[in-house]
Amino acid sequence: MDIRHLKYFIEVSRFNSFTRAADHLFVTQPTISKMIKNLESELGVELFDRSRKKLVLTDAGRVILKQAQTIDNAFNNLQTELDDLLGLQKGHIRIGVPSIMDVDHFIRILGEFHQLYPHITFQLSENGTKKIEEDIINDYLDVGITVLPTKEEEFHYFSFMKEELRVVVPPTHPLASRKQIKLEELKEEQFILFNKDFALNDLITGVCKKAGFLPQVISESSQWDFIGKMIKAGLGISILPYSVSMLLKEDLHKIKVVKPRIEWDLAIIWRKNHYLSYATKEWLKFTQDRLMMDSTSE
Repeated sequence: MDIRHLKYFIEVSRFNSFTRAADHLFVTQPTISKMIKNLESELGVELFDRSRKKLVLTDAGRVILKQAQTIDNAFNNLQTELDDLLGLQKGHIRIGVPSIMDVDHFIRILGEFHQLYPHITFQLSENGTKKIEEDIINDYLDVGITVLPTKEEEFHYFSFMKEELRVVVPPTHPLASRKQIKLEELKEEQFILFNKDFALNDLITGVCKKAGFLPQVISESSQWDFIGKMIKAGLGISILPYSVSMLLKEDLHKIKVVKPRIEWDLAIIWRKNHYLSYATKEWLKFTQDRLMMDSTSE
């Protein structure tokens, strides 16, 4: 048995599929099947119940998975600590970025860091903030951007951007000429929101409840540009962060919300009580310094 056997077993357990695990690991399906068979033979137990349509861990498989994950984490930490000794001559940082935000400024800072440390590589995963938090907890990501509040018992964080949200309507909408609006005036409107993977969905639903109504959601999406197109087509209205609303290419009207004023607070988060590579720690320090510098110069 070597570490590859355990890594393959962990990935098959994660996807409940030999084929999907093989695709993720960039190996063939027969290769990964043979590895699992060899592991089962060496341990003298069956790890998966193959009699069902969906691959399911056996009792022995669940016990071994827990130990395999412990060994894999220890091996990864060993590799990370060795990377530290190389003084940032190598390293890999896994960053979760929500598709809802304007990433241009963030990418520029990433480029500046790359100029200083050209041998460090990056994996950028675009997803909803809830999935980003989950992936950090499960050690699929090192750091990520989320909307506050976050799970303070799980994460360290620093806030780097607060901004107001705007109601976005097509130019033919009866409210299009308004400069500002009370939230309660939208109770009869049909909404297009980011889907429930995004904390913004919870934020908007929560403030609408406080205003005395539940938003009538006609559609949900994970892409801000789709939302813009649907608003333009007259399918409904939306409430978006100001910077995101300004990205929309369509001729749409943005209205300030008052009573209550709605804003979101973006933060970079990382897991508490969890080893961070030297590269990740240096990136966090560099990014925080640059973001703070930019905020004071505005």
